[in-house]
Amino acid sequence: MVFDLPDVNFVTNRLLQNPKDFGNVFRVYYGDRADSRLRDLIRKHLIIAAQLVNAAKAGDNAAAAEIEKKWYANGDEIATFVGSINPYWSAEDWKRMYRTHLGLVKSEAVNLLTKNYSAETSTYDELESQALEIADIMIHGIVKQFPQKFK
Repeated sequence: MVFDLPDVNFVTNRLLQNPKDFGNVFRVYYGDRADSRLRDLIRKHLIIAAQLVNAAKAGDNAAAAEIEKKWYANGDEIATFVGSINPYWSAEDWKRMYRTHLGLVKSEAVNLLTKNYSAETSTYDELESQALEIADIMIHGIVKQFPQKFK
């Protein structure tokens, strides 16, 4: 999106597969309702993120600020939901992690928009590291909650 590359539709479609991927995993442990709720929240997250990038690219700072508020509110919704379905997860911890994630994603987008590729590369590394930390926390909570499924 940032560079108007011809693969934007393909990349967008792949990103929109992520809510299904997450939902499929969550359904195994938490059922269809959790799957559906998580899919909706993550899909909304991706749509808001695209709106934010487009507003920033257009230089519409007022719209970008409003969209960013919605993006963070959606992140809080995701964190609250995820934190509520597993007793080994804390909604507050998820909010902290998600806000860190959103801050890194925003930094990455700003770095791309301002052509600060060196900083973008470092930010990408931070994002990857944080994603792995989140994955570890997620799987540890699932294993603790459903130890019988991991024997």
